[in-house]
Amino acid sequence: MQSKKGLKPRELALLGLLTAILLVLYFTPLGYMNIGPLAMTMNMIPVAIGAIALGPLGGAILGGVFGLTSVLQAMGIGGASLMGQMTFAISPTLTIIQRFVARVLVGLCAGYIYRLFKKLLGHAAASFITGFSAAFLNTLFFMGALILLFGHTEYIQGLTGGKNLILWACAYVGVQALFEMALSTVITGAVGVALGKAGLLKERE
Repeated sequence: MQSKKGLKPRELALLGLLTAILLVLYFTPLGYMNIGPLAMTMNMIPVAIGAIALGPLGGAILGGVFGLTSVLQAMGIGGASLMGQMTFAISPTLTIIQRFVARVLVGLCAGYIYRLFKKLLGHAAASFITGFSAAFLNTLFFMGALILLFGHTEYIQGLTGGKNLILWACAYVGVQALFEMALSTVITGAVGVALGKAGLLKERE
């Protein structure tokens, strides 16, 4: 009997493909489009697709790849993130937590969200919901960790101008976050439906 744990060869191939897509996004402007100190990212889309096709484990692994590229950006490797470089100078450890650990959790949560809504609403609806949720949680976890870990620093205090941190964060991500969520919802949902029709989805619960 096939073990429910781990990934099958076909699933490993898909994991490798999605990892390659994440790396391509990282080394091109498509992955991180810098807008001031922040960067608009499409990297949550492969993570969400992986969560649908490969479950929470696949989502977590791909979230880790996404998080690793974000940490590398903060280190100025293969790209640059102004905010990342500033927080990395303050605390490399906390920057890794904010950029890597948070993304692993997003991929893991996306896998469970898909699993839940597939039971409640079916595969197609669950795919679109997972796409939205991945982008939403990415913004929530990233900005939440930023406030929690760096909100007290002179750098973030200077950006907020003395405003309430939560209100500042909501205004700061603004239209950018909404665009990410809309794009992730549409693309992830469409790809998820296509994967289902192609019989490439993981059936293990």
